Parts: sequence; structure tokens; C-alpha cells
Amino acid sequence: MGAGYGSTFHLGGISFQAGAGSVVGLIGPNGGGKSTLLKAVAGVIPLREGQIRLGGRPLRRNEGHIAFVPQREEVNWDFPVSAGDVVLMGRYRAAGWVRRPGAEDRRKAGAALARLGLEGKGNRHISQFSGGQQQRIFLARALVQEPRVVLLDEPFTGIDQENREVLHQVIAGFARDGVIVLIATHDLDEVAAMTTHVCCLAGRFVAFGPTASTFTPETLRATFGGQLAVFA
Repeated sequence: MGAGYGSTFHLGGISFQAGAGSVVGLIGPNGGGKSTLLKAVAGVIPLREGQIRLGGRPLRRNEGHIAFVPQREEVNWDFPVSAGDVVLMGRYRAAGWVRRPGAEDRRKAGAALARLGLEGKGNRHISQFSGGQQQRIFLARALVQEPRVVLLDEPFTGIDQENREVLHQVIAGFARDGVIVLIATHDLDEVAAMTTHVCCLAGRFVAFGPTASTFTPETLRATFGGQLAVFA
């Protein structure tokens, strides 16, 4: 597959398969295509070639089953919505865009916030939370969407150890439920510790495979070149 913005082609030649319960780390240098790939899977930007399929069906028939957690700097935290409002957005697939969320949708939203340690805080404006808590709010939105694929764009950036542990638990829970998780990250320690597979991008497709056999000094050198010192 290939994808890009406007008239510029940014990324092409990508081909891989991820099975149910896979946790795939997307790694590579800045501008290597990690976020572009996530946004193509999310349907935010168009494909220029190839296709993405989920369960044998074209992506466009599965978009409601894909949850996207963007980078924090891409979110307008001054927008007039509460934490609960953000989480309820994840219920629109189940409720339908023309129907207002009902009592069951609100119950699920409250349960998701409680699961992430934010019980009783759904009425607070999103700007009133710390960076790690804001990340939890978007994870709660992904939970109530009941997705088959979760896309996380730089989820470990700027969060403390407590919030990392919460993120680990949620990702592990998705994997246990058979959800495919794609994580774009610069944190190579997290990739080594918690992914099942690695996809390496450097403005092109470099490698894909199980973390144990793909996350190697040789592959890292091919992916990052002189931007990363690798010690075997």
C-alpha cells in the first residue's frame, strides 16, 4: 500500500499482515512514515495505491471498528468538551450519528473512565487533566468503541511511569481480547518490552516480523542509519 497528503506521495511499498491479538510497534526516524501509516489505516488520509483489509473485507467497510488515539499535540485541548463527551464519541458507531447517546452508552463511558482511574471526572473539561490523564481519556474512548483495531500515535511521549503502567494494562487487555494494536513510537525500550511484532519505516518499508527476530541491531541500523547508535 501507499499513502500521502495532498499531491505529495509520502509512503509506499508497505505490505504486512497482523493477526488478532498482535501488538505491532511502528518504528523509524522522524518523517519516516509512522503517523502517515496510522492515519491511512484510520481513514484520515487516502490511500494512493494498494488496499487495507480487515477480516478479508476492505477497510472502508470496517472503519467503525478502528479506534485512533492521536498525538497529544494534534488535539485542541481548549475545545469546549468534557472528558465524558470525548469518551462518548467512541459510541457513535453503536448509537449511530443521528441518534443521541443513550443511558447504556453513558454507562459504558463512565465504566471506561473508571477502569482508567478517572471515575467521577467525566464532567471536567479536557484541559483540566494532566497529559497522562488526557491520554487515558482517549484510551477510554477507544475502549467504548469496542474496536477490532487500535491505533496509538506516540502514546508514551510526555507521560510518567504511573500512566505508562495504565497504558500497558490497556494494551495487554486489547491483545487478550484479540484486538490488533499498532503503536507508532520512538521509545525503543517499550517496543522491545511489549510488542509481538515490529514494522520498520524510513520513508520506505524496511522490515516487518516478530519482535524477537526483527528487532535486531542490523535492522535498526538499516532503519535509522546514522541517527541512532546501536550497541549489540
